[in-house]
Amino acid sequence: MGPAAQAQHGWMVAEPLSGSYSLHCHDTAIILRLRTMLQLLEEPTSVVSYAQEHSQLDPEMFLSWIWQMNHQIRSAEDAAGYLNLEDSQIQGFAAGAELFETGITPYYALLAQMQGGCRAIERQALPSAEELTDPHGLADPLREHDQSPVKEVVHIYPDRVAFCVAQLCPVYCRYCFRKRRDDEAGLHFHPAIIKRGLEYIASQPSITDVLITGGDPFLATDHALESLLSRLRQIPHVKVIRFGTRTPVTLPYRITTALAAMLARYHPIWINTHFNCAEELTPDARLALQYLADAGIPLGNQSVLLRGVNDEPGALAELCVELTHCRVRPYYLFHANLVAGTRHLRVPISTGLKLVDSLRGKISGFAIPAYILDTPSGKIPLSERSILRVDRNDVLITDNHQRIWRETNCWSDAGDG
Repeated sequence: MGPAAQAQHGWMVAEPLSGSYSLHCHDTAIILRLRTMLQLLEEPTSVVSYAQEHSQLDPEMFLSWIWQMNHQIRSAEDAAGYLNLEDSQIQGFAAGAELFETGITPYYALLAQMQGGCRAIERQALPSAEELTDPHGLADPLREHDQSPVKEVVHIYPDRVAFCVAQLCPVYCRYCFRKRRDDEAGLHFHPAIIKRGLEYIASQPSITDVLITGGDPFLATDHALESLLSRLRQIPHVKVIRFGTRTPVTLPYRITTALAAMLARYHPIWINTHFNCAEELTPDARLALQYLADAGIPLGNQSVLLRGVNDEPGALAELCVELTHCRVRPYYLFHANLVAGTRHLRVPISTGLKLVDSLRGKISGFAIPAYILDTPSGKIPLSERSILRVDRNDVLITDNHQRIWRETNCWSDAGDG
C-alpha cells in the first residue's frame, strides 16, 4: 500500500478539526515535538542525532511520524540508500507479491545502519529469498478467521477479544502471524468494521477486556484513537482496554506526551509493546516508553523467539534487564508461529526451553518472561512438564480445551525440510 493510500486509510481517519481548536492543537504539537527534538539531540547515541549528522536529515522533519510513514522503505532501491543488501534480500524485494508486504520506517533502517548493519534488526524487517522456501508454514496458524464472529473481532477467551482495527504498521515484521490480512484493502480504521465490532462487544456482557490491535492501532490520529476509546468506555461491562503496538520500537516519535495524556483519561489502559533485541532500546525508544510510563500506563513486552535475533542467552538476558530499566515488564516470549515464510526464523522449542531456563538465577525473576506457545485454543505456557511427548520432530501438548495439540516440525533442527 503506497503513501497516498496509507494517508487515506490511516492517519486521515479522524474527522477534520476546525477553528481555533485545530490551530491550538497544531501549535501545541509543534511545541511538544520541538521539546522532544532538543532532548534527543542532546543524546549523541539517539537515532535522530545520527540522522542529522550522517544523513543530513532535518531533525524536525525526521521526528514527524507522518513523514516517517510517507517515506517507508518499500523497494531494494529505497533500502540501498540505508543498508548494504545481501543477494537474498535483493531477491526478497524482487519477489514482491509472492511474499508479505515490505515497509520499513527510515528510523528503523537508520537504527540498523548506525550499528553497522545490525543483523538482529535486518532479519526482522528485510524480505529474504528464504521466505520462499517453507514447506510447513500456514496462512492462518491460529485459525483466527474461524474464531471471528464479526469481521476483525477475534473471540477465543470468554472474557476478552482482540479488536483488529488497524492494518498498517511502521515496519512489516517478516514473522507476522496476520500476514493473511495483507491481501485485503481498506481494513485500517474502517468505520463500518469498527461500528460492527463495537456492536458485537456491547452485545456480549461476558467481555470485560478488549485488546485493540491490528496492524498497529497507534497509526491513527489522537482524535481517532480517542473516538474509539470513548465509544468503548460507553460499554459498561468493558473494564480493561489494552493496546498492542510496536510504535515504541519502530516509530517512537508517534508516542508523545499529548498521546499519553489522552490515553490516561481512559484508565485502566494497558499497553503491550514488542521489543525483540536490546539494540532496539535506543534513547528515542526509551523516551517514548518514559512518556507512557509517566502517564501511569502499565507497560508489558511480548517478544518473539527468533533465530539470529534473540536466541542466545546473553542477548535475551540483556533485552529483559534493559526493559525493566525502562519500566517495562518482560511479559511473554512467544514461540514463533508456524506462519508461512518463516522457516529461517523459527527456533526449536527444545532450544527455547533451554534458553529461558538459562535466565533463572542470572537475572531477577520478574524480568524472566513466560515462554508461550500460541494455539487456536489460546496461549499455553511451555515447560518440560507441559510437553506430553515428542513424536519425531513434532511436540504434543494439552491445549486449553484439554485436547491434544500437535505443534508441527518444532522440536529440533534435525529433519527440518
